[in-house]
Amino acid sequence: MNALSLTLKHAGKKFGKEWIFRELNFQINAGEKCVILGGNGSGKSTLLQTLSGFVTLNEGELIHEAEGKTINIEEVHASLSYASPYLQLVEDLTLEEMILHAGKFKRFLNGYSSDEIIELSGLKTSSDKFIKQFSSGMKQRLKITLAVLADTGLVLLDEPVSNLDANAIAWYKQMVNDHCDNRTVIVCSNNIADEFFFCTKRLNVEDYKKLKQH
Repeated sequence: MNALSLTLKHAGKKFGKEWIFRELNFQINAGEKCVILGGNGSGKSTLLQTLSGFVTLNEGELIHEAEGKTINIEEVHASLSYASPYLQLVEDLTLEEMILHAGKFKRFLNGYSSDEIIELSGLKTSSDKFIKQFSSGMKQRLKITLAVLADTGLVLLDEPVSNLDANAIAWYKQMVNDHCDNRTVIVCSNNIADEFFFCTKRLNVEDYKKLKQH
């Protein structure tokens, strides 16, 4: 799938009277790798959800494009994949069943089979285990696997090394290096270098806080 570009024009999002960000003008070109930085509670995840189309702006405009053609916001979900600590997996499925289930909604890169996906996930010895038996680190590996190996033009990763040990972080970095070259990738991070080692563009959400209220 072709890499997406994203454009924010005078974008603002608020909850109640509090502006999470405002007057955000930013361009992420197709194939670029961008990190969204900010402290806990700064609005990084809200901005990432906005870029996915899941959260609606209160003001301004968000444009997704592929090869110069605008993608309707209601259809952009088909072009992106998402991994986040707050997204839930289907706990009553086994690893193999979860991968087969995900493959019904989005095809995998390179025509990978479910067996190949399991191999790449590093979770092969747990292929028959139920997701509810997984540790938090194993669940995070699976979320990253499903996001990175989905055939999408936009990959969104929210704090991807959460719950990962040193070996799993090395695995994450290899997955990104091997599978994200020609895709647009946006990472949310609390300034953990291992999460965004490959990013060439930065956006600090705290630079777009506005106190003015309406």
